[in-house]
Amino acid sequence: MASSFTSKRLLLRSLYRATIHHQPPYLLDSSTRPLALIGSRSRSSCTISTAAALVNSEVLKALRHPSIVRSFCTRNLSIDEDHGPAPIDYGSMVQEDEFHKLADETIQNLLEKFEEYGDDIQLDGFDIDYGNQVLTLKLGDLGTYVINKQAPNRQIWLSSPVSGPSRFDWDRTSKAWIYRRSKANLLHLLEEEVAKLCGEPIDLS
Repeated sequence: MASSFTSKRLLLRSLYRATIHHQPPYLLDSSTRPLALIGSRSRSSCTISTAAALVNSEVLKALRHPSIVRSFCTRNLSIDEDHGPAPIDYGSMVQEDEFHKLADETIQNLLEKFEEYGDDIQLDGFDIDYGNQVLTLKLGDLGTYVINKQAPNRQIWLSSPVSGPSRFDWDRTSKAWIYRRSKANLLHLLEEEVAKLCGEPIDLS
């Protein structure tokens, strides 16, 4: 009897530990203390099936506990700030008239440079379109670039098939459009990406 009791107790402890090990992290806090009671229940008559039933019952109770839901939402649904846009520095924003002048010059320059580039390379699906203050560069199956002004933020926004979305502010020191989060220069970034995609260098300066 002693041997049988010991074996059943070990099976129960093993099942309990395995259950805890596979639960999400938010279950492993003080709110799940009822689970600790499993090890002391029915030690003399416990089987694998009854142990599993006890574990499942206590887990379901824990899941219904409001504090667990609050704890889970607080700790596990936090947004990684590194993936969001950089905060706007309103103190360094250029005036609206100056912004439009700088942004229009940049986009017009890009339009002309891309047109020249398209004449020099042989790429199926290469196309350029500019309308409603949005410049679209299509590189066939390689992807599409979209560049547009965002006057309220004094920014130029870029959607790239390589680097994704970026927001560029005018930097008076470097006299260039800079993505504050990565310090990338708009023209340099486009030169590097387009050259790699198309296999031919491009000068946008």
